[in-house]
Amino acid sequence: MSERPDDLVRAVEATLFAAEMPMTAEAISAHLGGAEVKAALRELAAHYEGRGIAVVERGGRWHFQTSPDLAHLLRREREESRRLSRAATETLAIVAYHEPVSRAEIESIRGVQTAKGTLDVLLEAGWVRVAGRREVPGRPVIYATTNEFLAHFGLSSRKDLPGIDELKAAGLLDPVDDALEAAMAEKGEEPPAGEPADEGDENWSDGLASEDESA
Repeated sequence: MSERPDDLVRAVEATLFAAEMPMTAEAISAHLGGAEVKAALRELAAHYEGRGIAVVERGGRWHFQTSPDLAHLLRREREESRRLSRAATETLAIVAYHEPVSRAEIESIRGVQTAKGTLDVLLEAGWVRVAGRREVPGRPVIYATTNEFLAHFGLSSRKDLPGIDELKAAGLLDPVDDALEAAMAEKGEEPPAGEPADEGDENWSDGLASEDESA
């Protein structure tokens, strides 16, 4: 990036800085009178690389964010825990790797009934959305992940989701049922019989905690 960027790059930078929510390239272009902004976005991303803040794309939407390696400097003294139960963690993983997926398909993969509260928690968190209805008898509701899910976990797209080997190497697969591994590997094996149904997730109790809030 030159010492003085051109007016379009500056306009894109100002638009992103003032935006309340992440913006698509199309939305930025429309805001700037139809200008072609993709090259300007790439130039901005390169300019901010390695700095305290960065211009990043998450799920097709662009925004400023603080650099992850500076999180320890920005952590608030009062931390607010946001926890998912084991059932919600498994359900979120199944939706992420199999979307769009219905409740019946989630239950088939997990081998247990899914309490209504489990999906409600994920919908309330903004990580899962209703993606429509499957065109089969009964037209069941189907679920998919959201851009907020991608942004929270630092993913550009679902292609960045880790594989089985990566999760095992990081020690993150152990807390999740074997059903999750079967779901991700798409083996289609029958789960063990006799497991109880979920008790619900109205309270975000034991499970995995999210990352610390950063400014």
